[in-house]
Amino acid sequence: MDTFVQAPADETLMLAYAGGDSVAFSELYGRHRARLFHYLLGQLRDRPLAEELFQDIWQKVIHARSGWTPEAAFSTWLFRIAHNRLNDHWRAARHRPPAPADADERTARLADNCTPELLAEEQAQRRQLRQALAELPVEQQEVVLLRLEQELSLEEIAQITGVGRETVKSRLRYAMDKLRARLNE
Repeated sequence: MDTFVQAPADETLMLAYAGGDSVAFSELYGRHRARLFHYLLGQLRDRPLAEELFQDIWQKVIHARSGWTPEAAFSTWLFRIAHNRLNDHWRAARHRPPAPADADERTARLADNCTPELLAEEQAQRRQLRQALAELPVEQQEVVLLRLEQELSLEEIAQITGVGRETVKSRLRYAMDKLRARLNE
């Protein structure tokens, strides 16, 4: 005698997911992703935009899981979220001003900040800065990195390094003077 195991209903899976079962979410996603994406693509006729809204909708499902109750079929609820997200998109699109007629021309005139020459120059500057930092005394390196990279206040740096605020301030000033001089050579 063959036993037939029936797959759990969407609503059962959603309740399990709300309870923390991530496998249940994977099953729901697998069941509904293609239909949902095709619905969005049919409405939008723009694949990248459909992909963006698709992600938004699943994020809404994830965020709403704890409050979900099976008042309607899961698929009805999912497509209601999609419907509302599409309405939000169309409403926002109506309020956006149209692109100027010369938008392509304006874009073409923008400087390309990603040329190989500019990238090589930036890399050389970073290398020069790292080298200049390495030449500083350790105490000065530390305050520079804590201040500039970690964006900590002088007081926070003083607490971390165990020295007074004024000592941190003078180390930072001396370090910056040395770095400026070294980088201007």
